[in-house]
Amino acid sequence: MSPVVVDASIALAWCFPDETSAYAETVLVGLGGETMLVPCIWELEVANAILVGLRRKRLEMPGVEQFLSLIEQLAPMQDARPVVEHMRDVLPLAAEHGLTAYDAAYLELALRRHALLATLDDKLLAAARAAGVVIYRGPDTPRGVS
Repeated sequence: MSPVVVDASIALAWCFPDETSAYAETVLVGLGGETMLVPCIWELEVANAILVGLRRKRLEMPGVEQFLSLIEQLAPMQDARPVVEHMRDVLPLAAEHGLTAYDAAYLELALRRHALLATLDDKLLAAARAAGVVIYRGPDTPRGVS
């Protein structure tokens, strides 16, 4: 099975009640039999969005604790690479596809690990398709077809 790179937009849809989506729920259900893979920026990107959500009263701590328990159960595997090596791969992808470095990190990881990608971000989705990355549609996603 190919791992699934899950970006922050998917995880935050699991956390924020006003950002839920059918696709994010499909990803969540499907991850029961898949390996969730995240880049080294993932936990800080997600944590920062949660912090902003708490400050703006979009979230309350009980919901955050429930989300953290969910993430603990999913046990995402964090990719680790030497910093300069990572930057050398992310910067050209970001420039080529008009992405932020953060979003290019998800694309780079999916490309390098031959992983599927789960995202709600339209720009990242378009870049992934252009780069030949397979978009995760659920446990029956054909591998090798975008």
